[in-house]
Amino acid sequence: MAGEGSTLRWLYLSTYNVVLFFGWSQILYRAVNALSTGGTKSVYAAVEKPLQIWQSAALLEIFNSIVGIVRSPVMATLPQIASRIYVTWAILYSFPETQEHWLVTSLILSWGVTEVIRYFFFALRETFGVNSSLLTSIRYSTFFVLYPTGIFSEVGLIYIALPFIKGSNLDKAPLSNKILYGVALIALVLYIPGSPYMYTHMMSQRKRAFSKKKKQ
Repeated sequence: MAGEGSTLRWLYLSTYNVVLFFGWSQILYRAVNALSTGGTKSVYAAVEKPLQIWQSAALLEIFNSIVGIVRSPVMATLPQIASRIYVTWAILYSFPETQEHWLVTSLILSWGVTEVIRYFFFALRETFGVNSSLLTSIRYSTFFVLYPTGIFSEVGLIYIALPFIKGSNLDKAPLSNKILYGVALIALVLYIPGSPYMYTHMMSQRKRAFSKKKKQ
């Protein structure tokens, strides 16, 4: 039974990471192609559907963490996935006409590069047992730039969307608008403690990963 469980875990994680790698590769390719041919204003339209699909698929990571399929702590996985789901659906999808194109482009590229590297790293490790020093270095070093860029873009997009969420007059706005506006404000406030927490978590992961490589 234990052997069957290990095989199922290997099959599930291998499939998940490989599929998400190709999914995010599609997003990144479309974003770069749109940027080179049509500029920043064409990027979101080019990636909207695959972004919604593959970002939503990352909800499985919360499940994986809760049931112990992976060792990532729930309190580190939940805020990262939740913030991205919120930005994807509540901001980009609901208010696409309100966003600064350069900020959307910055977000998509930082997410795309981060996820392509991450899922490629885990796909190789889970599927083939490859644990490359170069890939480890890339995986646990690029966040120094990509995390702040992604967080800045997320916060910027939520902030810019605030006036459109509440409408011209919040006092006369429907209850649903007031609730959405309140949620957006709460989301912005949560970035204050959440951003340093996620950054220090990545620093800890980096230190742990490099310590393991030195022992090998």
